[in-house]
Amino acid sequence: MSKSTKKEFNRESLLNQGVTLFMGQGYHGTGLQEILDAVRVPKGSFYNYFDSKEDFGADVIQHYIGPFITQLAGHLDNSDTDALGAIRGYFDELIVELEKNEFKGGCLLGNLMGELGDTSQVCQKSLQAAVRRYRQLLQLGLEKAQQQGTVRSDKSAEEMADLLINAWQGALLRMKIEKSSAPVKQCCHNLLGDYFMP
Repeated sequence: MSKSTKKEFNRESLLNQGVTLFMGQGYHGTGLQEILDAVRVPKGSFYNYFDSKEDFGADVIQHYIGPFITQLAGHLDNSDTDALGAIRGYFDELIVELEKNEFKGGCLLGNLMGELGDTSQVCQKSLQAAVRRYRQLLQLGLEKAQQQGTVRSDKSAEEMADLLINAWQGALLRMKIEKSSAPVKQCCHNLLGDYFMP
């Protein structure tokens, strides 16, 4: 393995471990040593990859949202006739995954918003950027659905995308305390199956 490939592999391993530990223990509950031990990277070399724990946290946030963006984009890429159905299909997949994981974790973005939202400017900016990327993609899907006539046009796609993200995050928090997918199913049904309809 070349030096640059090994460095990229180590960085990726650190980010994956960061997602896992932040989901399970939170940002403040996770020590750098714990992350380094898990991926067998010496403490001194952590700073070859990240300037600080805060910078690491910011990169973990972007690393976490990436697969969700890819998954949603995959659904929307195949939505020439039914963008609303593509969005529903995407959220249905998320719900199946949450049920498989027995409602543990929820969403790392939502968890970190609550834990770090106003205490770390670096992580706050990364959270804002992640939510913005996600919202823009949902907005594009909803705009497509509006053009297809399956979503109401008296509200802007941006406004509905914001509402969907806000409601989904709240439903995920309720899901965690109730150990049930009912809140997230209700959120999707009420918005994607009723309120957003023409």
